[in-house]
Amino acid sequence: MKRLIHILILSSMSTTSFSQAWIDTNLYPFENKYLQLESGKMHYVDEGEGEVILFVHGTPTWSFLYRDFIKELSKTHRCIAIDHMGFGLSDTPDSVPGTPEWHSQNLSEFIRSLDLRNITLVVHDFGGPIGLGSAIENSDRIERIVLFNSWLWETENEPQVQKIDKTINSWLGRFLYLHMNISPKVLLKKGFYDKSELTKKVHQHYIAPYPNKESRIPLLNLAKSLKGSSAWYQQQWEQLSSLENKDWLILWGTEDDFITTEYLQRWKERLPQAEVKEFECSHFVQEERTAEAIKAIGEFLNGN
Repeated sequence: MKRLIHILILSSMSTTSFSQAWIDTNLYPFENKYLQLESGKMHYVDEGEGEVILFVHGTPTWSFLYRDFIKELSKTHRCIAIDHMGFGLSDTPDSVPGTPEWHSQNLSEFIRSLDLRNITLVVHDFGGPIGLGSAIENSDRIERIVLFNSWLWETENEPQVQKIDKTINSWLGRFLYLHMNISPKVLLKKGFYDKSELTKKVHQHYIAPYPNKESRIPLLNLAKSLKGSSAWYQQQWEQLSSLENKDWLILWGTEDDFITTEYLQRWKERLPQAEVKEFECSHFVQEERTAEAIKAIGEFLNGN
């Protein structure tokens, strides 16, 4: 009888409040806010006052990636970090494309709904094309851009992408993503040069948002878009001129096995005026070189 009552109590709790039980509020001590978009409820953090810093994550991360940046930079700025639809604490809508271009439109709707202006945009991984695509569409609202390891050009002709795409679109890729939760459990860890920087507690915060097959579909959809959205990436690359006159800071992990220093060189050639700082770490500079990256952004914001 007691077990039955316990089950009934749990079933009566809101999905949001129950799903957040795994969050360590010492690591992520922020008020959770939600904005109703056309595609569903988007979760975001909004801390501090002043000029806006808008943090945009990739996959399989969420706003948790920027937790220490928000804690420090919100002392002087208004720090906003979103969770893409289907990631982190945002809704996971049914039957949506889940492509970078779709996420980019959601971000544009978010920016306009909150009427954000004079934005310092911070992007990483898939958040690069998502955030920059939105920034191109809202260039008058963008003041500065901080770019972590990412890209914004066609991918379909890259052999490594072709190999990954073949696996992801196979039965094995679908099984690994939807049943084994390989993206946060395994692939995220591979994105660390020093594996000791990813503690079990922190790692769990990247795994927990995806407890079942349905919650992992957005991860698979975005992975399929690595090659699938190639034409859209190239279109944004060709329209980047609307952002080239902005102030740019590039923070790059040089030991990234996938988004390598060859990608960085391409950014340097396109944005010769950009300030560039390189770190001996892999894909997740935010986790491995947290203090240095926060300092770099702080100095960039202050014009040093």
